[in-house]
Amino acid sequence: MPRFMGFVKMEEGQGNPPQALFDAMDEYIGKEAAAGTFLDGGGLFGVNDAVNFLVRQGEVTRVDGPYAEAKEVVGGWALLQYDSLEDAIAGQQEFADLHAKYWPECSMVATLRQVSDEPPEAADA
Repeated sequence: MPRFMGFVKMEEGQGNPPQALFDAMDEYIGKEAAAGTFLDGGGLFGVNDAVNFLVRQGEVTRVDGPYAEAKEVVGGWALLQYDSLEDAIAGQQEFADLHAKYWPECSMVATLRQVSDEPPEAADA
């Protein structure tokens, strides 16, 4: 059964969602978990305490937050499992619809990506 990652990207500093969205998400996630499609997930703290490791030309540099240039950040994630891509898309649409309904002033992008079960081929293969 294909697995997917759902990401929520939003502008930092929009504030906390309203309680109505939390309540709707609890119901939605409960339904999806009972159906076996929601495997794990959660919200993420802001980028003020984030740590990035940049890899450039064989060198690694650690960069600690806060990041003044950060506009959109990943605010949450979910590991999902559906019978088909179409089912996964429908589930992500329902997730996005809940945000539009219960937090209409929020600007966010709900992204869905399929998890690869095979390692990528090496570039020099």
